[in-house]
Amino acid sequence: MNDLTTVVDTARAAFEQAQTPAELENSKALFLGKSGRITELMKGLAALPVEEKKSRGAAINLVKQCVEAALNARRQALAERELQVQLQAEALDVTLPGRQRGMGGLHPVSLTLERIEAIFGSMGFEVAQGPEIESDWFNFTALNTPEDHPARSMHDTFYVEGGSEHAPNLLRTHTSPMQIRHAVQHVKKHRASVEGTVAEGVLFSGAMPEIRVIAPGRTYRVDSDATHSPMFHQCEGLWVGENVSFKDLKYVFTDFCRTFFENPDLVLRFRPSFFPFTEPSAEIDIQFPSGPLAGRWLEVAGSGQVHPNVIRNMGLDPERYIGFAFGMGPDRLTMLRYGVNDLRLFFDGDIRFLSQFR
Repeated sequence: MNDLTTVVDTARAAFEQAQTPAELENSKALFLGKSGRITELMKGLAALPVEEKKSRGAAINLVKQCVEAALNARRQALAERELQVQLQAEALDVTLPGRQRGMGGLHPVSLTLERIEAIFGSMGFEVAQGPEIESDWFNFTALNTPEDHPARSMHDTFYVEGGSEHAPNLLRTHTSPMQIRHAVQHVKKHRASVEGTVAEGVLFSGAMPEIRVIAPGRTYRVDSDATHSPMFHQCEGLWVGENVSFKDLKYVFTDFCRTFFENPDLVLRFRPSFFPFTEPSAEIDIQFPSGPLAGRWLEVAGSGQVHPNVIRNMGLDPERYIGFAFGMGPDRLTMLRYGVNDLRLFFDGDIRFLSQFR
């Protein structure tokens, strides 16, 4: 019986030395495996007399039960130890202050667009939206742009699949096409209400409510540097009526700039220029009275009296209707408002930079 007691003690010692479940299974095989010590003892019963076999077999079964109990106890101990290690590794200090998720915010250019819409909305301007993939007719031809104009070159414009050789599709280079789209729909709707039917090719010269609209949105040109991006934003403005003059343009845009920059002393300069869709045309410069940009003239928009050909393409009689248009870059205004000197920062997606505008 002493040899059986030794087996139990040896097994317990072996199991205690096992530090991992894998080591414990290896120790188990030494005692309970196919070639283990208890298995060998069971095999030895065959050579014993019947009476001795019964007593010896009962003793071996008892030893086996003790070894299995020791094995299960060690398994439980290792499992509990592993659980404690896991709990310690994943422990939460409930006394620490909670971790708040960072709050998002509008992009600085989006803030500028909202501000532009709000200011012009207070002046009675509607907001128009249109497609970013435009036809050549709306983007160039209807705006009185000659066929040999440099802007039509593939070096300046992103052309896309679709359309035809003589009427290609492109990513709009400005939001000016919305001048034509909005005005044409405005005129058609009004003529249908007063005439019933609209004769094709006949210009409208009757009385009609004024067209007063801005068209903010994304535009695309082949250009990229610190102050230009292949994708950028533009806001087109249009006011057409029977007595809309260049004086109205100067008043409206001056009031807008002074309100946008919150500076009643802001000085504006309308510098003669050329655009195919306006005549006369002017670049608009601003000058801050103080600050790091004080004394410098900064170009912010192009403008002018709407060209008679463009008025005709809207379906209106240029002998009766006249108006002005302007186009400005919200990205440029954002840079000036917040003192940013590199346009690319707006589109790099750097949270550290963008979080300043929350």
